[in-house]
Formats: sequence, structure tokens, C-alpha cells
Amino acid sequence: MKTSDDIVVDLASLLGNFQGREYSGPIGRDTLFFADLGFSSIDAVVLGEQLQTMYGQQLPFHEFLAEAAQRNAQDIAVGELADFIAAQGPSV
Repeated sequence: MKTSDDIVVDLASLLGNFQGREYSGPIGRDTLFFADLGFSSIDAVVLGEQLQTMYGQQLPFHEFLAEAAQRNAQDIAVGELADFIAAQGPSV
């Protein structure tokens, strides 16, 4: 089972060139999807699909996004997503 820090490394690799958009800065736990990486809502959906493929399991990504919306989050940090994925089970 991967730790949250392992997943941050996976995410950094994936997000460094996401959807043909390169990000040259360092990507870590505090990197923000919308403010730093320039994500749009559709990018979040595509990322969820890619993560399910990467980890070979269904992830309740919609629940993660819904929880962020409920707390009126203006942005989501890479570390938050990594923690969520790590909590999803043994095959991650």
C-alpha cells in the first residue's frame, strides 16, 4: 500500500505534463490544482479517470470533490488528494 507521500510523487509525475500542459515548477503537497496548475473543472474529471486507471481501482473522486464543495474550498492541494487516495484501500 502506498503512503500519502508516495502518492504525492505519483501525482507530481502525472501533473508535470497533464493534458499536454507542462508545469515547470515543483509540485508538492501544498501545490494548488486551480491557482498553481491552472486546472479547470473538466481537468478535475479527467484527472479522476486517469487516477482510477493508474491505481487500477474505482475511486470515489466525486465524493472528494463534493466534500471540498461542502466546505466551500476555493482550491484543493495536491496533498489533500494524496491523503484521500491513500485512505481508499490496499490496492492503491
